[in-house]
Amino acid sequence: MIPLRLDEIAAIVGGEVHGDPATLVTGAAYVDTREAVAGGLFVAIAGEHVDGHEFTDGAHAVLGSRPTSAPTVVVDDQVAALGRLAREVVGRIDARVLALTGSQGKTGTKDYLAAVLRALVGADRVVATAANHNNEIGVPLTVLAADAGTTHLVVEMGARGRGHIAYLCEIAPPDVAAVLNIGSAHVGEFGSREAIAEAKGEIVAALGAGGTAVLNADDPLTLAQRDRSTAGALTFGSRGDVAWRELRLDDLGRPAFEIGYDGHWFPVQLRQTGAHQVANAAAAAAFAVAAGESLEAVAHALSEVESASRWRMEVTERPDGLVVINDAYNANPESMRAALEALVAVGARRGRRTVAVLGEMRELGAEHESGHRAVGAAAVELGVDVVLAVGAGGAGIVAGFREARGDTTAVEVAGTDDALEWLRHNAGAGDVVLVKASRGVALERVADGLVDDTGEGTAQC
Repeated sequence: MIPLRLDEIAAIVGGEVHGDPATLVTGAAYVDTREAVAGGLFVAIAGEHVDGHEFTDGAHAVLGSRPTSAPTVVVDDQVAALGRLAREVVGRIDARVLALTGSQGKTGTKDYLAAVLRALVGADRVVATAANHNNEIGVPLTVLAADAGTTHLVVEMGARGRGHIAYLCEIAPPDVAAVLNIGSAHVGEFGSREAIAEAKGEIVAALGAGGTAVLNADDPLTLAQRDRSTAGALTFGSRGDVAWRELRLDDLGRPAFEIGYDGHWFPVQLRQTGAHQVANAAAAAAFAVAAGESLEAVAHALSEVESASRWRMEVTERPDGLVVINDAYNANPESMRAALEALVAVGARRGRRTVAVLGEMRELGAEHESGHRAVGAAAVELGVDVVLAVGAGGAGIVAGFREARGDTTAVEVAGTDDALEWLRHNAGAGDVVLVKASRGVALERVADGLVDDTGEGTAQC
């Protein structure tokens, strides 16, 4: 963060200093004392189970709702104050804000974009959202990691309802903004895909006339958002301004293709598994082009990007040959199908049996049952050999699989321990195993247990 004294912070956020007002904050803001930052600002938030004010001993400085053992700026609402502080920092630094949202692919696209920019402009000049910290706390924390040398802020933005992204854009007004897609993730909260589009499109509406909207040309609901701003637009997709051709997959399902813009084409070989990664990479490329980078340099940088976020299409091959695809971070019907396509592609290239370990997709609302049944039917359509559904929430997947296949070969188990036990007895060297569900199901435990079954020596692909 840019250096600020506590009395300066108090003036910005409308707070009162308890302790030494001359205390200088030079490090980033944080909300978890296990990830304390030297010289940083600890934001003490009282949650449902833990009150951050009880963990301030040893903190350099605190933003809280009451005095603490450390020098503290006291405010009525720490989250609102955090947003005001972040907005002030954005205004004081000379950085371009590149903001993105969408129903799926946000974190993958953000990771590609951040890695490309770090390769092209310098790692110390790019600040990007960590993991998927994309809400009213995560976005300000991202911004407050920037300093006077930061030239690019890559900000992932999520929404649980209308007005959320508009608020986040007030904190970090975008220069380039993307809507990646409009899917069914969180449809239970929004009510319809059209309502999701309305909320996601707030990121485009926040652009000024000199900005650029990056939009998915293959998604009509996304493309329609271009009318919500006078900013220019740059599209990506199979029919976009930034497009791809000659897609092929290697034995681990990693895509190779040519990416093109304005009549120029350059080769890309991604290091991540799944054909759906191509759209994420193309979106990141469009972002970088909109920010002034050459497509040739972007294509080369994309080929060098390593995975940055855990449990997203992590591919591990055990010494005995069993391949585990850990995509357990989150799930919705669209991302489930993409992961199943990747599983089948890897299985086909290697001549292996495919096993899909699937759990509940949450926040689907009225579409919960139909969404899960559709995933089961998609598994049959794509040619998945075995479906193992974990937990009662995944029962619809089994129902859809059995209905489409006309038999009862799908397997249901109660929890993660049962799933791992079944796999230990029924999966082996000749198999490729995909593990995927919404985050709350914690299926990464199954993937980790399966990988660790043979002890040390597993190879990360």
